Amino acid sequence: MAQSLVVKVTAGMDAPERCSQAFTVAAVAVASGARVSLWLTGESAWYALPGRAAEFSLAEAAPLPDLLESILAGGRVTLCSQCAARRGIKQEDVIEGVRIAGAQVFVQEVMAEGTQALVYWAGARVFPTPRDAGRTRP
Repeated sequence: MAQSLVVKVTAGMDAPERCSQAFTVAAVAVASGARVSLWLTGESAWYALPGRAAEFSLAEAAPLPDLLESILAGGRVTLCSQCAARRGIKQEDVIEGVRIAGAQVFVQEVMAEGTQALVYWAGARVFPTPRDAGRTRP
């Protein structure tokens, strides 16, 4: 049985390296035979729309449209329902093969036995200790 990988990406052009890393890891996992589910949340939600991935550019990175195409061909791509609603995106607006689903489906996927989950998020890291409260690290 193939291993499962769930990749959640919140980053878009606001954090292009994290965004590209998420799509690259998901595409490589598909190519290696893993069952892959890529979740588009936050600013990456825009890449569920036709043509939007082509607007993404990052030096030394694989083209986002190519990565997305390979993930769609061998895995699953899901647009967060709340993220879609906040951006006025409806099911009929998205690329063929992209579904819109919510937290219940995400939790179901990440809790399945034999599943590894990765999250690529756009925010700064907040230190967890009281001494460092409020400080951020790039």
